Amino acid sequence: MLKKITHQIKALSELVALEHTIFSSMFLLMAMVISSYQKNQTLFFGLETLILCFLALLGARNFAMGFNRLVDRDIDKDNPRTKNRPSVDGRISVKGMVIFSALNALLFVGVSYFINPLAFKLSLPFLIILGGYSYFKRFSSLAHFIVGLALGLAPIAGSVAVLGDIPLWNVFLALGVMLWVAGFDLLYSLQDMEFDKERGLFSIPSQLGEKWCLNLSRLSHLVALICWLCFVKCYHGGLFAYLGLGVSALILLYEQILVARDYKNIPKAFFVSNGYLGVVFFIFIVLDVGFKHA
Repeated sequence: MLKKITHQIKALSELVALEHTIFSSMFLLMAMVISSYQKNQTLFFGLETLILCFLALLGARNFAMGFNRLVDRDIDKDNPRTKNRPSVDGRISVKGMVIFSALNALLFVGVSYFINPLAFKLSLPFLIILGGYSYFKRFSSLAHFIVGLALGLAPIAGSVAVLGDIPLWNVFLALGVMLWVAGFDLLYSLQDMEFDKERGLFSIPSQLGEKWCLNLSRLSHLVALICWLCFVKCYHGGLFAYLGLGVSALILLYEQILVARDYKNIPKAFFVSNGYLGVVFFIFIVLDVGFKHA
């Protein structure tokens, strides 16, 4: 019995790619730290808010990933890269994915109610975006940017939770996240270019080709950096914030060079480079706000 439960937990963790949570969690926390400083002149926003936001993030992300795997299971079973996912190989049933997604959607909405009225009002629109992106690649090449929009909701949620508002600096931070994610999703989709062509899916590589995809990814990352520069200026960031932005730019440059050299480097660029970027940028922003507080 215990072994079966352990295997099911492991399968669920693999289903939602739990290790990727770092992509959005760092920007959620970044927004919360800045919001807390602007509201109370302190770095910490309170244990209750931290727990509620962690649960909301968990519910939102699990819903998005679970629903995506449910909707895409017929596509994933034919794709050599995804045919061994738990949603495809039988480790998690269709019924199991429906229940898992529904419970996490309820968790997200329920927790949002206890955060504040604005968080609760936004919970349903957020769920629609998180679930809706799964369908976009069936009819639009904008799917890469919808994925970015979904992750860009994280810093919006951070400010809503602490301030009950969405200031201008937060909009620029979220736009930067959206374009950063879209940029690396474009690179990641190069792996499925031929498969997407065969299935008639609307990824940019399958519709416009490799060169367009690479150039759009580079442009997305460049504009993301410009948005983050506006973010730093709007919240009146100091030296550490600009250093963090500079290091983030170098990480994105490294990612682009890595993929341009060989598409076999895509998994490394996707997981390592982007994981580092979120953590590094967050640390520099915390240092920046911390020195202001000191």
